[in-house]
Amino acid sequence: MIRRFVLLGSLYFAQGLPFGFFTQALPVILRTRGYSLGEIGLTSLLAVPWALKFVWAPVVDRRWWPRLGRRRSWILPMQLAGVIVLTTLALAPIAESVPALMVAMVVLNLIAATQDIATDGMAVDILPPAERGFANGLQVAGYRVGMIIGGGVLLGLHDELGQSGTFAALAVLTALSSVPVLATREAPVVPVMSEQPRSHFLRRPGAWRLIALIVIYKAGEAFATGMLRPFLVDQHLSMSDVGWMLGTVGFIAGMLGALVGGALVTRIGRRRALVGFGIGQVLTVAGYVYLAFIHPSRPQLYVWCGVEHFASGMATAALFTCMMDWSVTETSATDYTVQASAVVIATGLAATVSGFSAAALGYAGHFLIAAVLCIVAVIAAGALFPRAGDGVNFDNVDNRGVTRS
Repeated sequence: MIRRFVLLGSLYFAQGLPFGFFTQALPVILRTRGYSLGEIGLTSLLAVPWALKFVWAPVVDRRWWPRLGRRRSWILPMQLAGVIVLTTLALAPIAESVPALMVAMVVLNLIAATQDIATDGMAVDILPPAERGFANGLQVAGYRVGMIIGGGVLLGLHDELGQSGTFAALAVLTALSSVPVLATREAPVVPVMSEQPRSHFLRRPGAWRLIALIVIYKAGEAFATGMLRPFLVDQHLSMSDVGWMLGTVGFIAGMLGALVGGALVTRIGRRRALVGFGIGQVLTVAGYVYLAFIHPSRPQLYVWCGVEHFASGMATAALFTCMMDWSVTETSATDYTVQASAVVIATGLAATVSGFSAAALGYAGHFLIAAVLCIVAVIAAGALFPRAGDGVNFDNVDNRGVTRS
């Protein structure tokens, strides 16, 4: 069990490294080079591979090299490709060219997204239902640690390391994270013989019901946090305060919430976890409504930011665990990726329109709408969660969403 957790934790850590640099460090670097806020905002388009990875997920499910294993035959080449791109950025002067850097970021996101497809498929394949809750907490935690190092620690050391040193460090860390998968022997896949091939996830009975639940569940929280950074700036916090609050306190709280939530999912059941942790999202987002009405002190903002990220981590771990349960072995990478892409698209769109809401309604009105959306998510978790007779493939859990293990 420990070896499985170390393996998956290292792989999700490797994904968080470039994404943390892309989301946290790159905007700062571009701003210091004189780029406008609008131009910096457009860099979010570089993350498109994460939203579209469901397109090539069936290829990752179908093809593998028997000697390496079904998943390792994709994971190892992607890890190597990431190291090569990062090493090239470290050694060649192209990193000083912003257009070249943008291209490299797209390639890195494409590589990491493809590795993520295979890693998610491996997780579904090797994890028994009773371990999925904690493993998904570990997934979120490992990814967040990678983001903290890639976007926080290395940004703080950027002046000392320089551009080349920063990318060299990313390359070394990515290479080290490949050691556990190199030491892992993947069990051979036994094809499931059936008269008809397994249909695509979206063509199965009840699939769109699951997609609706997934889309609704995290949209309200993303709608709220899309305006969290501007809200904190308008509370007269310095850039260092905002960075410390979200990049350190928030990330650590979210990581702990994911671990706690993941551990509780197995004990209380999937459906109860989605509903209960969803209520936590309602309460914490509603807290921002209160803070928007008063003039909060810095400690109040720190504490509530940590509480909200903790609740978000718990809800995320519960949702990801359900997404694993709703995937079948033959097409696990595709099934999970379709659901994960739905999360990315839903939260991305919610964050995109959040600025218009805050501008029209003010922060208090905006956070109130977000809290209402979170209430809708709780209702959706209770109403749309699959039950016996719904026609949804749900082999690993009973009607309450409690693992049979």
